[in-house]
Amino acid sequence: MRTGIATVCLSGTLREKMRACAIAGFDGIEIFEQDLVTSPLSPEDVRKMAADLGLGLDLYQPFRDFDGVTPDLLKANLRRAEAKFKLMSRLGMDTILVCSNVATATIDDDGLRADQLAQLANLAGDHGVKVAYEALAWGKYVNDYEHAYRLVDMVDHPNFGTCLDSFHILSRDWETSHIEAFNPGKIFFVQVADAPKLTMDVLSWSRHYRVFPGEGQFALAKFMGHVVRAGYTGPVSLEVFNDVFRQSDVERTAVDAMRSLIWLEEQSANWLAGTESVPGNGAAHRRRYPMELATLPKVNEPAGFNFAEVKADDTAQLEKLLGQLGFAFEGRHRTKDVQLWTMGQARVIINEQAAQHAEPAIAALGFDVDSPVIASARAQQLKAPVVARKVQADEEVFQGISAPDSTEIFLCQGSPDGTAAWTHEFGEGLELPSPGTNAVIDHVNLAQPWQHFDEAVLFYTSAMALEPQPFAEVPSPSGLVRSQVMQTSDGAVRLVLNLAPIQQASGQKTYQEHIAFAVDDLVATARAARDRGLEFLQIPANYYEDLDARFGLEPGFLATLQELNLLFDRDADGEFLHFYTATVGSVFFEMVERRDGYDGYGAPNAPVRHAVQYDSLHRS
Repeated sequence: MRTGIATVCLSGTLREKMRACAIAGFDGIEIFEQDLVTSPLSPEDVRKMAADLGLGLDLYQPFRDFDGVTPDLLKANLRRAEAKFKLMSRLGMDTILVCSNVATATIDDDGLRADQLAQLANLAGDHGVKVAYEALAWGKYVNDYEHAYRLVDMVDHPNFGTCLDSFHILSRDWETSHIEAFNPGKIFFVQVADAPKLTMDVLSWSRHYRVFPGEGQFALAKFMGHVVRAGYTGPVSLEVFNDVFRQSDVERTAVDAMRSLIWLEEQSANWLAGTESVPGNGAAHRRRYPMELATLPKVNEPAGFNFAEVKADDTAQLEKLLGQLGFAFEGRHRTKDVQLWTMGQARVIINEQAAQHAEPAIAALGFDVDSPVIASARAQQLKAPVVARKVQADEEVFQGISAPDSTEIFLCQGSPDGTAAWTHEFGEGLELPSPGTNAVIDHVNLAQPWQHFDEAVLFYTSAMALEPQPFAEVPSPSGLVRSQVMQTSDGAVRLVLNLAPIQQASGQKTYQEHIAFAVDDLVATARAARDRGLEFLQIPANYYEDLDARFGLEPGFLATLQELNLLFDRDADGEFLHFYTATVGSVFFEMVERRDGYDGYGAPNAPVRHAVQYDSLHRS
């Protein structure tokens, strides 16, 4: 699959955008007209630079408001078009995007429209240019991709075809299977973009909220599957308008964009394989199409958390907190300045390496996977940076990659009994989980920088095989916090990505991260932690009055919850008990108990936690 990206997707100058696209590995680019108009580079300079970088110049865009106009305006439009065709000759480009008219069209007549577009096609042919006609979702008279293709048929000119843009099609919920009936020679270009499902006018949705494939909710694999079945062989190019992307680091955004196309290519191949079966036995097989779709090494979803790592310069508070929760200190690593603490099968590493002046913060997560080497190879093909880790000859070799927020992700060899072979490198050697409370890491909550939130969703989807759940917005004193759960199908791995509110000018951090541990008896765990002197997050009495009003809990049970600062939630499947510790640096811990089939996170309690933490931060 030939990959492309429109320069409008990225921040910076045209020169910076082209370099970033080459570094990310794109085959070609679309030049957005404004990027060229505002650039000091001449068309000849751009052409040479593209050649030097190994980038094709695939599409010049956009040419707006051409068709359905009066004769006088048509004459002016043809003059404007010829100037662009001459410019494209200097650039060495042969395809232009022409959008259906949204502003100047006054005549709704397909016969007239086809005649005007035929004049444009004749002029384009004289200059060796192909016209890719696109139906904008908000086009005045043409807003349906099938309508645009009917006009292509009516024009019937070798230099006139259509451009299929996934946003304009999927935002209107048009059926995409009809693409398969199109003449592939008349599909001149394909643009892809994802988007969250929003209820708003389609123009604003398009201009501000498009995202890269895998970061939204559109059925892009199905769309691309139909395009491939049609026989299309040209570029598959990203056209994403997004306010965040155009403020972010250009090279990083380009890599994220390339990752999204690699992911989309695999997902499209999987969709095709899943919809094509041998009659009679249902066995999947792969048909060959003119466009070959590459796939990645296959990996299963993680089986569970292997460990969580917190890095800090001064670890005394962390050690005290873990001890109060009931974790056992299992010793220091024999060659590294790190500690191991365990409770059942929950393992926490405290890392003091290269942590000078660092406040406690979550630094790394380990996941149990079937084959760490294959999982790492997949992640690297998806542009994940490799984490270097020094090891001695007799130590476990971890495959490490870096997440968008710089959290280090280690891919560990899972074991059926939940043990980890590397623990023998600590203290006297820990072969089995320590006796006592049965605990596992239930979920980890990571705060995501505003400019990398969508990138993180795609990273964990594509590289770690986690599935995004419907996102929620939680109120806090600092504003709404967008929360995106990523998890495995069985819930063994739950990762909560929170888009924290923009920090205040004071520079104070108003949102923290945490690790949650699941136990069988939270009340007993809380009592034992209290006896060890644990400082709980203090929950206001108003919360328990509201809890009683909502659930009508047994008075003795409600009193126990209030006595121990426990929070409670119930849904149709079960109940959820949990408590929080005070925050150390930017880290706090949560202990949870899931009863019956409860599968959530106590979302109704999140505003309480945010408010109490905010108050504690500002009082201190």
